[in-house]
Amino acid sequence: MPGLKTPPNATPLRVLFAGNENGGGGGSKPTSSPSPLVSRSKPTKRTPDHKTLTDESSLDNPDLGPFLLKLARDSIASGDNPNKALDYAIRASKSFQRCSGPGLELAMSLHVLAAIYSSMGRFEEAVPVLERSIEISDFENGSNNALAKFSGCMQLGDTYSMMGLFDRSIQCYESGLSIQIEALGDSDPRVAETCRYLAEAHIQAMQFDEAEKLCKKTLEIHRKHSAPASLEEAADRRLMALVCEAKGDYESALEHLVLASMSMIANGQENEVAAIDVSIGNIYLSLCRFDEAIFAYQKALTVFKSIKGESHPSVASVFIRLSDLYYKIGKLRESKSYCENALRIYAKPVPGTTLEEIASGLTEVSAIYEALDEPEEALRLLQKAMKLLEDTPGNRSTIAGIEAQMGVMFYMVGMYGEARSSFMSAVAKLRASGESKSAFFGIVLNQMGLSSVQLYRIDEAVELFEEARMILEQECGSSHLETLGVYSNLAATYDAMGRVEDAIEILEYILKIREEKLGTANPDVDDEKKRLAELLKEAGRTRNRKQKSLENLLDTNSYRTKKESAKRWSAFGFRS
Repeated sequence: MPGLKTPPNATPLRVLFAGNENGGGGGSKPTSSPSPLVSRSKPTKRTPDHKTLTDESSLDNPDLGPFLLKLARDSIASGDNPNKALDYAIRASKSFQRCSGPGLELAMSLHVLAAIYSSMGRFEEAVPVLERSIEISDFENGSNNALAKFSGCMQLGDTYSMMGLFDRSIQCYESGLSIQIEALGDSDPRVAETCRYLAEAHIQAMQFDEAEKLCKKTLEIHRKHSAPASLEEAADRRLMALVCEAKGDYESALEHLVLASMSMIANGQENEVAAIDVSIGNIYLSLCRFDEAIFAYQKALTVFKSIKGESHPSVASVFIRLSDLYYKIGKLRESKSYCENALRIYAKPVPGTTLEEIASGLTEVSAIYEALDEPEEALRLLQKAMKLLEDTPGNRSTIAGIEAQMGVMFYMVGMYGEARSSFMSAVAKLRASGESKSAFFGIVLNQMGLSSVQLYRIDEAVELFEEARMILEQECGSSHLETLGVYSNLAATYDAMGRVEDAIEILEYILKIREEKLGTANPDVDDEKKRLAELLKEAGRTRNRKQKSLENLLDTNSYRTKKESAKRWSAFGFRS
């Protein structure tokens, strides 16, 4: 059974906490956050004494709010007890509410308060605070209020992202972008930064069509305002290449990466050129242009070793790419050697290496060991990666991907109960993260259904296959290979339940599509013919060449009464 792979890692979204007058929403160069945490109101020279600060009635003092807000910021900057900063921010917000009412100063204090809640991991408490800040920011009262409303939307989007609620996060970013466009126009360079930020969010949610539209808009704006071969344009092209690669348009991706590399070379960004070379190697690998891929990887490896040292995670990541390449060209000894080189780096990480980087690397190496038919080693690496990741809302999707791969490993070694438990945990996390409509979710459901079949949980398997079918039809189309695999599993399960007619009709549709796509002489088509012939013989029928539409077929199937019969196994297999 082929291994399940987690989706490619999307560009991570930055957290918007610090403030900036430009209102930018993201980009390749370090930019300040849209959230305006720097107060425009300066405290007066008179400093309230301790007794005043501790007296709730003193909150009516108009000088107290700015002073408490400054104390909150100073506490954050100094790394003091966050509870002290939280107390200052809460009381500052109350003071602004009493003295000036809803307005810019209160909105800014609420942004600070929400940032403190988020830094403490109390995201649920940050959400209503930010919603309140958006509500009280009146767009019509000038550009500062518009900026505050924009910043609130972006900060709320970041908070939802850290909670793993990507759909809500994207909605907030879109609201922020609309406010910014209304205030600045749709061709302002700051709008381009927000478009890029939103595109990154869509990529993380695997919504590539929306990401592509935003990338094109960003490129148009930067062409208008930036010099040719600018760093901004290079960053846009790298993001566009990521989208094109995800959509399978490798030639376009390669073109964008080459142009981005030329821009980085012109600007003396040697380290970024090496990172782009890795991406170029990935594209060549996808195009089976192996010699060119090796050259690109080795070029990047030389630069990373020179600049970052031989034990840096960037070096390990190139080793993993080379390992994957050598596996694909059949040089298994070299492939395993590069895996071992990467694991040595992860075993003794250099200072500054994050646990997430190590976990991600171990997960990738695990996939190669799986391909090398060493499921026990692959499973050990996945379990090690799981231990490194803290089970927080922001890590749910990553952990779900690892659990899904662990499910595949358990399945491969015949531990079907453990496989089902891993898939069930992954499914629960993906549902909680708002990713229950993604293609990846459909694939995980299909894998869980296979585990249920092995445990004779046929009714559960049917439900999982049917949900997977609906999702993959929506996300991939009814003729996609993943969708056809689910149809095949559904047909096999129907047969096991005694629903032979339902199984035959689905299998006839699968065979028709495979004949159209692969030709009648393809081995896969031949296998499907044999399976269908056996079922038709059992049912005393011949193949129906006049096909029903899939829509009618599946709709009628969903309303049919299940036949009461003993559970039995079909003569044809299940597909992962």
